[in-house]
Amino acid sequence: MTYPTVQPQPSFPAVEREVLAFWDGDRTFEASVEARRDADEYVFYDGPPFANGLPHYGHLLTGFVKDAVPRYRTMRGQQVHRRFGWDCHGLPAEVVAEKELGVSGHPAITKFGIDKFNDACRTSVLRFTDDWHRYVTRQARWVDFENDYKTLDTSYMESVMWAFKTLWDKGLIYEGFRVLAYCWRCETPLSNTETRMDDVYRDRQDPALTVQFQLDSGEKILAWTTTPWTLPSNLALAVGADIDYAVMQETDADGATQRYILAEARLGAYEKEFAGATQVGVLKGADLVGRHYTPLFPYFADTPTAFHVLAADFVSTEDGTGVVHLAPGFGEEDQNVCNAVGIPTICPMDEHGRYTSEVSTWAGVHVFDANPLIVKELKARGVVVRHDSYDHSYPHCWRCAEPLVYRAISSWFVQVTAFRDRMVELNQQIRWVPEHIKEGSFGKWLANARDWSISRNRFWGSPIPVWRSDNPEYPRIDVYGSIADLQRDFGVEVTDLHRPYVDDLVRPNPDDPTGLSSMRRVPEVLDCWFESGSMPFAQVHYPFENAEWFESHYPGDFIVEYIGQTRGWFYTLHVLATALFDRPSFNTCVSHGIVLGDDGQKMS
Repeated sequence: MTYPTVQPQPSFPAVEREVLAFWDGDRTFEASVEARRDADEYVFYDGPPFANGLPHYGHLLTGFVKDAVPRYRTMRGQQVHRRFGWDCHGLPAEVVAEKELGVSGHPAITKFGIDKFNDACRTSVLRFTDDWHRYVTRQARWVDFENDYKTLDTSYMESVMWAFKTLWDKGLIYEGFRVLAYCWRCETPLSNTETRMDDVYRDRQDPALTVQFQLDSGEKILAWTTTPWTLPSNLALAVGADIDYAVMQETDADGATQRYILAEARLGAYEKEFAGATQVGVLKGADLVGRHYTPLFPYFADTPTAFHVLAADFVSTEDGTGVVHLAPGFGEEDQNVCNAVGIPTICPMDEHGRYTSEVSTWAGVHVFDANPLIVKELKARGVVVRHDSYDHSYPHCWRCAEPLVYRAISSWFVQVTAFRDRMVELNQQIRWVPEHIKEGSFGKWLANARDWSISRNRFWGSPIPVWRSDNPEYPRIDVYGSIADLQRDFGVEVTDLHRPYVDDLVRPNPDDPTGLSSMRRVPEVLDCWFESGSMPFAQVHYPFENAEWFESHYPGDFIVEYIGQTRGWFYTLHVLATALFDRPSFNTCVSHGIVLGDDGQKMS
């Protein structure tokens, strides 16, 4: 046999295209899978990208690993299906649709029509599938696009519904009114996972204000804040019980004295402000607890049990005055400390980030725009001790890039803290590459996991499958886990689980003898990360189909994504695997680094 003729100066792109053409015509990939029909199956999970954007360099890097390992396993005689998938729901699609349609905000979208808005989302998420096909194929990856899964498919959404219902039946779903990261532009809360994603924290300059509160005992106690807009809803002050607080005394020209209180360790930071003062005493924080003070603003002055000093473990002397102002409607720690002593959570902010009528002076003003107005008024009243700027890293929305606020809002949660220790235990069964991730970034994230806010006040996503009586005098909640259950109770064929069609499913409340109240679905949709975490079972429509296959092939054998997914997809996979199946979601995970450009920034 003679050696084939070889071009002395070949065009490598042309050679690559010839190889791709041969694979396509020969159906080489399909044959490699089919030929191993009776072989041991190696299960690979291909993380679904958002389908409304083009591939980037990070996808390229991960794609080579996603191709190499399944090829190796195939050459070892195993059968490896490589089914491609698409993340289709959530903010990524909605933000694009809003820009293209020229509508923004719940009232405008509702007026435009939820059906038409969601149709636009559906179109946008499938716009780049051909580009992805060409890109993935061009890098010589063997992928099954013909049998791809999409999170918008009814079968996929039904499996997600089943997961929610199963968690509900296990007592792991609850509705709570808690302080969460909130995007006022997208009008929805975000989870801790979403606030820890790449590029979420960005440099921002905010006003830093030191203000004085008049204690009933005569002294003025100093508190520091970088969110002056929260001061109108201040309901308490916090000190460290074991921190030493200096009592500083000033005497004016008329001989009148005034005493001020701040952490002794912070006196150096306020040397200029107290240049003419004398320290006349030291108090422990515990000595200040229980003292009452005069509210800075009148809006909530009648709030019972409010406006006194509390002890809190999170108070430090690293910055500020060692005294923290508490607004329980706008801080998680504030809410916990205040609620523990009976101070209610008050949140005078609407869904757009603007003050409600409760803060009458600035009603309708966006809270960030209110900062200079509040500072100006407090200065005019003579209660500002210092006003300067504070440069810090601050969280922004991962999709629209607007700065977030923290506010109390009703949300549905997975009670992750109830099985957090089990997640840590199951992590020991996973092989991590590199190994340090097991106890490092992933292990630490698990050990400190919080309850997961899974509801979004949006339109395009899997619905929260909860129906509630519209009359609180006849309370009832129904949670559904299948299309068959919906069809049984509502008596109609259900072909689309998206809004607004699923919202149209209304029936009389069986617990109302008057027959006047109805069962209506709660308006929220699920966090799209809940859907991606459901991928192993939802892609095969478990438990409605392929139950035997799934149960004998779970956990999956291999996944690979970049390091940021330790707080994203890897995490949500592990949460749902633990809660639903009491096992890991995957056996081996490779987590690689980030592709950076010449400027040191992530190339994605």
